[in-house]
Amino acid sequence: MAEKKSTRKSEYGEKEARAGLDARLPEIHTFPNQFPDYEITIEVPEYTSVCPKTGLPDFGKLTIWYIPNKKVIELKSLKMYILAYRNLGIFYENAVNRILEDIVRACRPKKAFVRGEFTPRGGLRSTVEARYPRGRW
Repeated sequence: MAEKKSTRKSEYGEKEARAGLDARLPEIHTFPNQFPDYEITIEVPEYTSVCPKTGLPDFGKLTIWYIPNKKVIELKSLKMYILAYRNLGIFYENAVNRILEDIVRACRPKKAFVRGEFTPRGGLRSTVEARYPRGRW
């Protein structure tokens, strides 16, 4: 019996792989830090974005952890920044890494960590973690 060849394209291209990385998002504001050596943890229980391939919504929980240096993230601007992902086509992996890079760019923390725990889709649950400084943990 001959095998049927699928006509459905299953590979993702560079367009999908880079989706959302260069999108213009609201600025993350900061204010001067007043204390040394403490930790801040921010939870975003209702993160949403859009799959760049299917256009279907993605849901998850984000945890942002950092040790501030000279600047602290202003939460209202972070909220507006995260809400901008709602209509953005971006893969989980790209979202977590982009969020980390944007936070580092905004406040230059001593250390930072972003974890995305994404709602199961197709029976699979994904957790993506990114750390700063890169490659030193």
